[in-house]
Amino acid sequence: MKYAENILQTIGNTPLVKLNKITNEVDALVLAKVESFNPGNSIKDRMAVKMVEDAEADGRLKPGATIVEGTSGNTGMGLALAAIVKGYKLICVSTDKQSKEKFDVLKGVGAEVVVCPTDVAPEDPRSYYSTSKRIAEELPNSWFVNQYDNPSNSLAHYEQTGPEIWEQTDGKITHFVVGVGTGGTISGVGKFLKEKNPDIKIWGIDTYGSVFKKYHETGIFDENEIYPYVTEGIGEDILPKNVDFSVIDAFEKVTDKDAAVYTRKMALEEGIFAGNSCGAAIKGLIQLKDNFSSEDVVVVLLHDSGSRYIGKVYNDDWMREKKFVD
Repeated sequence: MKYAENILQTIGNTPLVKLNKITNEVDALVLAKVESFNPGNSIKDRMAVKMVEDAEADGRLKPGATIVEGTSGNTGMGLALAAIVKGYKLICVSTDKQSKEKFDVLKGVGAEVVVCPTDVAPEDPRSYYSTSKRIAEELPNSWFVNQYDNPSNSLAHYEQTGPEIWEQTDGKITHFVVGVGTGGTISGVGKFLKEKNPDIKIWGIDTYGSVFKKYHETGIFDENEIYPYVTEGIGEDILPKNVDFSVIDAFEKVTDKDAAVYTRKMALEEGIFAGNSCGAAIKGLIQLKDNFSSEDVVVVLLHDSGSRYIGKVYNDDWMREKKFVD
């Protein structure tokens, strides 16, 4: 009989799917790594379980503990699955920018959800960065995950996601395109792929309102780059330790409107029901089309499922309210 011992054993080995219509103006073979096939419906399942297991191994996470993390939703879901299987409590601290669906899903899998304001500085005591740290400090037998600076985040993608992409493309991949938030995916996958073939280009997709692109190009952390934006899951107003800028060849910024429009376009033209940052990744790839040739194999990573954005990107009223559609 073939079966998994628990739901965590079904994480990974997600499919690589050729894009046929949405990228028809790109003169290359474009393949999407569809991470919504993970049990928590996002790529964050991989690093969530890795961070938990590494913390168990070195004693940071003890039996009966409470896991505390600041999350835009997907990492929280991966942590919730690990907490259920392994017997921990979970407190997820998030922001009021995130979709209601994300909070409902987290509560549905047993997490306590604390919501903080989005439009405050990271060091503000009301921010979700500060709040999650404070809860972990005050709560006995708790462990603060800190996905932004936790090295197990990028290591999960160096050990799992990168090798999967290399094997699935038979080593023929020439470009890797992915949205950047904590930096774990692009840094782990990028490090692995460049060790295999240093000519592979690693492109990060950023959003307007985030510091990544300018910092990568100039080395300057410019606070004038920081302002509220709508796209969920990518971009930052801090520099996470997991972002290894040395393996990233360039960043490309995508507007909130284009991210939302291309998320819906992908569902209609490819039948891939993906999340908000996935539309940004696709549009960013298209903006970079002059860098590709017919011989290239471009892998774009689709981070999560559209089920987290029913009330936003996939809602006509919300799209009209944001002036993303007429």
